[in-house]
Amino acid sequence: MHALVAENGDRIVGIVHYIFHRSTWTDGPYCYLQDLFTMEEVRGLGIGRALIEAVYAKAREEGASRVYWLTHETNTVAMQLYDKIADKSGFVQYRKTL
Repeated sequence: MHALVAENGDRIVGIVHYIFHRSTWTDGPYCYLQDLFTMEEVRGLGIGRALIEAVYAKAREEGASRVYWLTHETNTVAMQLYDKIADKSGFVQYRKTL
């Protein structure tokens, strides 16, 4: 697990967690962006975009062929950003909680 933070002065105003994992489809790893959070008062200032772009850079350094993440279908504010900086995969997630 890796983490990056966004700071404003001496305050952390955003975080992102990401992991690299193997895939049966590629020689190199994939990068899963697991958590992205920015403080409400700084949303819309480009901090979320900067954190995602920083993950893209780390993924390139590691030879990853993609960065991907999930969001809830009701997270429409975040999806306005995601639609600008990534492509929707078209996949639907299924899960069974154990």
